[in-house]
Amino acid sequence: MASVAMIARPQRWDAPFGPEMADADVQRLLALPEFASIDAEAFPKHTPLDGILRNDTRIVRYHPGDIIVREGDYGNSAFLVVNGNLRVVISPSLPRNLIGRQNSERKNFIQALGQLWTNRTVPEVRDTSRYGGQSVREGGAQTEADARVFLQDVPAVLDSHNTAQLGPSTLFGELAALGRVPRTATIFAEEESELLEIRWQGLRELRKYDPGWRKTIDERYRENALKVHLKSSPYFTGLSEVELNEVADATLFESHGSFEWHVTYKRMRDQGKADKEPVIGRQGDYPDGLLMIRAGFARVSIKMGNGERTLTYLGAGDSFGYDELWASHLGNDVSLQTSLKAVGYVDLLRVPAPILEKYVFNKVGHHVASPLHHLATRTVASDAPLEWAVEQRFINGTMAMLIDLERCVRCDDCVRACASTHGGNPRFIRHGRTFDHWMVANACMHCADPVCMIGCPTGAIHRSLETGAVVINDDTCIGCGTCANSCPYNNIRLVEIRDIEGKMVRDPDSQKPIMKATKCDLCETNPGGPACVRACAHDALKRVNFQGDETFGAST
Repeated sequence: MASVAMIARPQRWDAPFGPEMADADVQRLLALPEFASIDAEAFPKHTPLDGILRNDTRIVRYHPGDIIVREGDYGNSAFLVVNGNLRVVISPSLPRNLIGRQNSERKNFIQALGQLWTNRTVPEVRDTSRYGGQSVREGGAQTEADARVFLQDVPAVLDSHNTAQLGPSTLFGELAALGRVPRTATIFAEEESELLEIRWQGLRELRKYDPGWRKTIDERYRENALKVHLKSSPYFTGLSEVELNEVADATLFESHGSFEWHVTYKRMRDQGKADKEPVIGRQGDYPDGLLMIRAGFARVSIKMGNGERTLTYLGAGDSFGYDELWASHLGNDVSLQTSLKAVGYVDLLRVPAPILEKYVFNKVGHHVASPLHHLATRTVASDAPLEWAVEQRFINGTMAMLIDLERCVRCDDCVRACASTHGGNPRFIRHGRTFDHWMVANACMHCADPVCMIGCPTGAIHRSLETGAVVINDDTCIGCGTCANSCPYNNIRLVEIRDIEGKMVRDPDSQKPIMKATKCDLCETNPGGPACVRACAHDALKRVNFQGDETFGAST
């Protein structure tokens, strides 16, 4: 009979954000004005204030020129300036090469054709002489992931860019951390600086249990993000500034699911189980407001026997509950006709029904198109592929590689075409999860929620301004593996590189091979788009975003 090993259930604070945080550090932080004014008794015993500081924060020191956050990055932490001064770049934005991004230039026809006979016979060859052109500061005594890109000539940057100074006690990055939205500006250290980095879990607890932090974060959110989002909605177009302020003041913002959904998703998928989906609105309940998706995804389903049928999924910009609220406005007693569940993580706004009665129904009426209107006529069979795509979280992809296995003849022309455009190295694996005769191959899907971009210490992985594709700057990638470990779909690989003579490249100190992260870049520099699609003579391969009824063809 097999024996049973007993261990204590893992707890959230088993892995502190800053393992080196000492008692003296916590006491010093508690003396700062931002924490000294907090009523520690308001925090529950299982989440004390000093516990948050010890486990959900870390002290990070920056040298002059060190980039702290980059415009366009995704992050899951906020920063409080403890000592020193920083600079936020207002305009123009810093050149992309200065912040660790790559400058992509599209090849002309001759250059693209020339790739056919210039590919290497050994894998993953790099021209190592170009490394060092961008300034990456080593992690030093800290971890490899603490390496960072820095500006070599800060005075020149200050002369040529409009910047503003951020001094001690400044809090920044909280909206990107809590709302899963890109950071809106680049901030760098002007002098030797000490910052307190607070991961999103700690920031969430501070906002939850301290009125001061809650007021600060909520006011900034309403001023900087909420009104912008409301203005972009067809429901609130044409409202005056005063009316919009009233809507913003009444609107609640909430999040459902796990911010780090990719961690549990990978674990559940490996175990062959489905991840939990928190219920946001349940079929049969009465709506109290309009739900507007701001980030993430949610599944819309309807009861069918003892189970549920997925009708569609909602993403950023979609809304839920308007039809039922409109019916109530007309005097009909109508409950929610469908349920809404968080798929991984979703950030949404809840606009109360009285606000809709006051500002929306009489102006907009029922002319805003509902994403659910066309779904009633679809057959259950036609919903099955979408049900599978939602279950597998493939809806996160904007350019997933979908292969029709009934058309595919396994000729591997797609793989060879990919290799030809990437120095002889294919950037995807023609293998993946299947449903009926469809397969989603292991190729980067260029996700709407790119969790791979969270935590990259040098900003090497980023979203291309030209194409929106998620790409990796090989020059500033330090091979730490953060992106590969975060990718929910295992579509990023770490490879050992060779120099132009074909020799393995090793670290002179550790003698370990130098690693680089690689993945599909949608052939960003090639004319004509992804080579894999163009190479398929059987029309079996396409890049899709799973939106629309034609993704899987007319039928399965």
